[in-house]
Amino acid sequence: MNQHDDADGESNWVARLGGDFGVRLLSGLAMVAVVALFTWTSPNTFAVLTVAVSLIVAWEWARLVGGPETGIVMVVQLVAVAVAGLLALSISPGLGLLALCIGAILALVLSLDRNSLLAALGVLYAGLPAVSLIWLRSDDDFGRRAVIFLILVVAVADTAAFLSGRLLRGPLLWPSVSPKKTWSGFLGAVVASAVVGAAYWVAVTDASPLRLAVVGAVLAVVSQAGDLAESALKRRFGAKDTGSLLPGHGGVMDRVDGLVAAAIAAAVAAAVINVHRPAIALLLGW
Repeated sequence: MNQHDDADGESNWVARLGGDFGVRLLSGLAMVAVVALFTWTSPNTFAVLTVAVSLIVAWEWARLVGGPETGIVMVVQLVAVAVAGLLALSISPGLGLLALCIGAILALVLSLDRNSLLAALGVLYAGLPAVSLIWLRSDDDFGRRAVIFLILVVAVADTAAFLSGRLLRGPLLWPSVSPKKTWSGFLGAVVASAVVGAAYWVAVTDASPLRLAVVGAVLAVVSQAGDLAESALKRRFGAKDTGSLLPGHGGVMDRVDGLVAAAIAAAVAAAVINVHRPAIALLLGW
């Protein structure tokens, strides 16, 4: 292969990444820095970030499902998510869940048959991951490490799915729902998350690397399912993105759809294993 062929091959790979790759990379790194700062400092600062992101998700959901005249339903969704986050941090996650249930019922009633079920689901979609993440982070000994593990695995899954999907291409995963997601992207996400999960043993030496790899792979599958579910919702309402707040990524909901599903799944699994120590349950399995 001559030098000209090498240049063509290189430009082809760059072209496959897309013209938005640079913007996606820079905005992604900025998001990582913000999340790392708020996660590392304390449970309170992490809760502030979590609730703030969840409120934006609730707002984007309400605009997507209810349109520009969503009115009082959006207010109910936002208040329910904010109250749930506050209760999960200051009193108990159980009361946070109760607030979300009440908010979902109110949204259902107030939407008056205009996408009523989706209006109610929006409260849970935005609020459940907030309560789940705040609950996981509340563990003094392992909370920080559990949340970092969860976010890291999902971020790696998203990145690996993007890179392997665009570079390797191949058969589409579910073309009727998402015209761009491929099987190569899905498999790349699962493998990469399993590898990163096993490597996280360095931060949790009491855990089994094999178990962390399995948990990482399972969370990758769940996060990709969450991504597809959000794509299906956007397709129903004819939207490409849920917003434009994040350059190269669309809306906040577009960026955290995988984390929403993974956080809820991790919290449910942790509650089944050890409801009193969710972070230990997630990382160590007991």
